[in-house]
Amino acid sequence: MTPEFLVTSIVVALIPGTGVVYTLSSAIAGGVRRGLYAAAGGTLGILPHIAAALLGLSGILQTGATLFELIRWAGVGYLLYLGLSLFRDSGPMRLDGADGAATSAAAIMRRGVLLNLLNPKLTLFFFAFLPQFLEPGAGLVDVRLVALGAVFMLVTFVVFAGYAYLGAALRDRVLGAPVVRRWLERTVGAVLIAFAARLAVGDR
Repeated sequence: MTPEFLVTSIVVALIPGTGVVYTLSSAIAGGVRRGLYAAAGGTLGILPHIAAALLGLSGILQTGATLFELIRWAGVGYLLYLGLSLFRDSGPMRLDGADGAATSAAAIMRRGVLLNLLNPKLTLFFFAFLPQFLEPGAGLVDVRLVALGAVFMLVTFVVFAGYAYLGAALRDRVLGAPVVRRWLERTVGAVLIAFAARLAVGDR
């Protein structure tokens, strides 16, 4: 592993995206433990993209085949669903903590996995970035790709965990001020809708 790969991985993980937004909102809604579950789910959502890279699916995804389009539009729909839910009085990502006890760790992690699974840009990142650190002619299972993918996952979890602790630190202030909470819910909802719009119109 080179320092360039590590630094780039940290930067990519730090840049706010769906995983960061979900981790922060989960920590605000249910505390640091819920935020860490969300961080773990988002990290596990990277695994399918690593598997796709191992199987050499870049040709399919980069040429805009049906599989890519299905993933892309499923991601658009799911982001819209989560974003719009924050403009209603009830929904899967409310920040008032009302469903914090009722939402299981598995459900929180599953939502995090879906958010990254339905993110084709992450797969394209692997195909555009990782090959720079691999040697040509590798077999089906490239140990170096697996190792770099594991490093990227570790970096992602550590960064997301930091966001979880940040969200938990803001929890009392947000939940103690209903006006601030509703403003933040709508802001997060708007951000998710913006992600959906960008994914819908973005270049493949």
